[in-house]
Amino acid sequence: MRLRYNYRACPDAAQRRALARAFGCARVVWNDCLRDRKEAYAAGLPYVKSADLSRLRITQAKHTDERAWLSDVSAVVLQQSLRDLDTACKNFFDSVKGKRQGRKVGPPRYKSKKDTRQSIRLNTNAFSLQDDGTVYVAKVGNLKAKWSRRLPAAPTSLTVTKDSCGRYFLSFVVDTEPDILPELETDAGIDLGLSAFAVLSDGRKIDSPRFLRRAEKKLKRPGRELSRKVKGSKNRAKARIKVARQHAKVADRRRDWHHKVSTQIIRDNQAVFVEDLAVSGLGRTRLAKSVHDAGWSAFVGMLEYKAVKHGRTFARAGRAFPSSQVCSACGFRDGPKPLHVRQWTCGQCGAVHDRDHNAARNVLFEGRRIVAAGRAETPNASWSAGKTRTKVPAQRLEAGSPRKGQPAQAGIPGL
Repeated sequence: MRLRYNYRACPDAAQRRALARAFGCARVVWNDCLRDRKEAYAAGLPYVKSADLSRLRITQAKHTDERAWLSDVSAVVLQQSLRDLDTACKNFFDSVKGKRQGRKVGPPRYKSKKDTRQSIRLNTNAFSLQDDGTVYVAKVGNLKAKWSRRLPAAPTSLTVTKDSCGRYFLSFVVDTEPDILPELETDAGIDLGLSAFAVLSDGRKIDSPRFLRRAEKKLKRPGRELSRKVKGSKNRAKARIKVARQHAKVADRRRDWHHKVSTQIIRDNQAVFVEDLAVSGLGRTRLAKSVHDAGWSAFVGMLEYKAVKHGRTFARAGRAFPSSQVCSACGFRDGPKPLHVRQWTCGQCGAVHDRDHNAARNVLFEGRRIVAAGRAETPNASWSAGKTRTKVPAQRLEAGSPRKGQPAQAGIPGL
């Protein structure tokens, strides 16, 4: 399986300028190639192939006065930018044709130098690990990195990222073997919520840290200072970085906490079952801030890939499964209940239930049923399941543009 390892990079002034050139050249190649394909589509011409774009927008463009500065960066950066565009187009076409599962993906969009996140992608021809602990990047130099842990194997690709607050990250993709943990007899159903972040089927409750709510006081003053600055001024740029740093701290704390909790759950249970929540829909309600502060999607994604990594069983209960309406003791469906009802009594058997605990038990039973039906990945999965499910790629967001307007990304900083 492939895993992604992220490390903080510390480039000097000259290296930051070289990375800025690389970010800009990759962005220009993306925009030029995307413009050619859009113009060809508008004119009714055939789809422009990657080979033609590479020859026209990279090789020949270097010999023109308008794009001569493309030679200042590694050719691998430019070619990988074109490959990312091909991936984005393929994701869009597959989504339109129904070949791609999950949320609908919109067509690729143009990139801007004002985007808060810039990145370039390299293969092994353009980077190498040095004996002194630095990472050599072609036409950038040896970058210092903070090695928080060792890489388990030689990396196959590298993504250099600059986030909204000016931090640089080195993201390595590594091919490793799964780290199978000893088998256990326990399994857990998880009900995610807001009052308690998670309630397990055995009755344990994990309190919600509410990182964003706790940091709102620290975010108020930088936000007010930012609103007073003149748009386009240098002072506004400095104030924006201060706000971005505070938000980055909140995101880092949340991500670190998600990793610790998900790792503990995977280590303590042989099988983990969760409910497939409509997070995007809940994010448009009056509970939007609390929903996004909880970070359910990121947490469930961590549970899923760590289950594959450690040889555990993972399954999602269907989104339409009535976990809060069914009595976990007798199976009687008692109907929907408003959110303020936290305890209820079954009208059939008279059992008194805690809403969240009852839902977690129902998710556990539904997960066991899914596993018994053979629709979940298990260590003893069939040959076809192994072909379709066990090959988990390194975590990264799709190269296409989501329909809701979120920017396209090529890595997950801080993982």
